[in-house]
Amino acid sequence: MQSHANEIAETGWRAAKSRGMIARMMKLLASLLSALLLTIGTAHAQTEPAAAEPAPAPPPELVRVVLNTEMGPIILHLDKTNAPVTTGNFLRYVDEKRLDGTVFYRAMHLEWGTPPNGLIQGGTQNDPKRELPPIAHEPTNLTGIRHKTGTISMARYAPGTATGDFSIMLAPQPGLDAMPDAEDAEAQAGFAAFGQVVEGMETVRAIFNAPISQTKGEGWMRGQMIEKPVKILTAHRAPMPAPAPVPEPVP
Repeated sequence: MQSHANEIAETGWRAAKSRGMIARMMKLLASLLSALLLTIGTAHAQTEPAAAEPAPAPPPELVRVVLNTEMGPIILHLDKTNAPVTTGNFLRYVDEKRLDGTVFYRAMHLEWGTPPNGLIQGGTQNDPKRELPPIAHEPTNLTGIRHKTGTISMARYAPGTATGDFSIMLAPQPGLDAMPDAEDAEAQAGFAAFGQVVEGMETVRAIFNAPISQTKGEGWMRGQMIEKPVKILTAHRAPMPAPAPVPEPVP
């Protein structure tokens, strides 16, 4: 009986020993497998190419226009890429000489902000011999062109009525930008900005500071009309200046 019990105990001990060895072997294999997977993952991360960063958007196509006025030149860069309808309309007025001989007739002086604050306005003034059909409205929330100092923007009545009159900002006018969440339809649409003064802001300021008539103009326009409107002698396209050379790296 005792011999049989010893045999069972020895058999159990051997089985337990075998199970222990198997467990140790399984643990060792698990460690080796984990190390192998880590090595493979590291090698894969080192050899896999990094995700390419998105290419920067190409610069917009700009058109250079010179307004030669009685007080000096104003040079504009118009954004044909982001405001194609508005820019195309203005260029048609330029190319067909419809702005030659027109005037800057309005200077709106705003009492708030840092002076000079406001805008000047010029163009065809509803002259049927000069005006082209109205154009579709391009709001700033779609074009991305905001009303900043020197921005040129179309004058209009309701959205979609702009023709041949335009304004140039003396200071930032965010109230003219489109505000899609506004309750008022006019504020929702804003005005169509389409370019920027790049040279000649001194001319813009000189026109802005011209004497104002106390009798010209109707309604809220009274007190904003220039006593002696400033003539636009010619308006024409000009070649874009050559880009500045990139300096060579210092050795």
